[in-house]
Amino acid sequence: MSGAQPILADSPTELDGVSLSALAQSYGTPCFVYSASHCRAQYAKLTGALANIPHSIYYAVKANPSLAILQLFGDLGAGFDIVSGGELVRVLEAGGNPAKVLFSGVGKRVDEIDLALKVAIGCFNVESAAELVRIEERAAVLNRVAPISIRINPEVDAKTHPYISTALKENKFGVPADLALELYRHAAASPLLDVRGIDCHIGSQITSLEPFRDALANLLELVDLLAAEGIPIAHLDLGGGLGISYDDTPGLDPQQYGNAMAASLADRNLHFIIEPGRFLVGNAGVLLTRVEYLKPKPAPGYRNFAIIDAAMNDLLRPALYQAWHDVSVVEPTTSDATDTSDAAITESTWDLVGPICETGDFIAKERRLALAPGALLAIHSVGAYGMAQASNYNSRPRAPEILVDSGQARLIRARETTADMLGPERIALRQRDAAQAPT
Repeated sequence: MSGAQPILADSPTELDGVSLSALAQSYGTPCFVYSASHCRAQYAKLTGALANIPHSIYYAVKANPSLAILQLFGDLGAGFDIVSGGELVRVLEAGGNPAKVLFSGVGKRVDEIDLALKVAIGCFNVESAAELVRIEERAAVLNRVAPISIRINPEVDAKTHPYISTALKENKFGVPADLALELYRHAAASPLLDVRGIDCHIGSQITSLEPFRDALANLLELVDLLAAEGIPIAHLDLGGGLGISYDDTPGLDPQQYGNAMAASLADRNLHFIIEPGRFLVGNAGVLLTRVEYLKPKPAPGYRNFAIIDAAMNDLLRPALYQAWHDVSVVEPTTSDATDTSDAAITESTWDLVGPICETGDFIAKERRLALAPGALLAIHSVGAYGMAQASNYNSRPRAPEILVDSGQARLIRARETTADMLGPERIALRQRDAAQAPT
């Protein structure tokens, strides 16, 4: 079985026993809806696939940082991979154990490092020599010992989109193995640093095993070099990147992944860590949206546009990565359509575009769909990097999030209002001299 299956395959109108039409009626559109059962099932697939290896799963918070999602995975036993101080605060707010937090990212600020040291996170994944120096300095100031792992750039081509490839010379992440050896020597000699592990992350949405095997082999070579110098490594963190299915192409098979890792780690006294995000939540979510207008092509050479109420500020992936998301019709039209000429259901090849003033504001192109104004659509596979990348571009309030579980729906983030958007802003009022004021 592939890494993830379409969650609306069996019933295009329901999710976890909850009517999508009812959710759209209650919460409006656009809105994100997540399946709790899918998240649990994906987590169970991974734990089962890695059953023969001492392992831990650290959920990559950046994929979907909603507090309810973090709580769900924390309750399952997951740790958390974070890339900012804000994500650490979210994990703590959701009841996460700081001892089960890994702090990745190339630009850790002093205040973020200090917070992580104060709450005693499990490990810093260090991405440069300068960062190691800063962590050591802050540990001295706070009278703490900082647990560290060095993130290696293993020079492995993950064969994925260039924006989500992270293990080549031209990428900003990690350090080459020869420099890492020097950093480990320094850390092992410092009373302020505690060497815990070795780390890498080669990219996202990887659907073949070979890049993972190559990266693991490169890390194990360095583990052996460190052991020869008397620097023991307790855990090996291979990052995330397990690909899912967005269309008919299968995702990475978790059992095959687990078998490959077990074979490479046999007879090794290493605790294996994986940092999945998209694999756990990507296919757990749909974005509900309605058709506002149909704009049929007036002549050959033009395109048919279905203008929907979701936009690139809600789902950036198509504009950013030219990403594919399946689209299904939940209800062909609303019951209150008044313009009978426009309300007639029209089957054609449509580009689904949003109301934002950018040509790049599209959700899907050239989809064969039967549409009418008011039709309710479900955009699939938006559980990862959907709401996480949402913005207020064009002063559009962000959509709500709903978690459905065993026939029950729970609002986990309210729809943002214009007042919410404007709340942090201030107008700089110019004061006019009273003497110059008109009489």
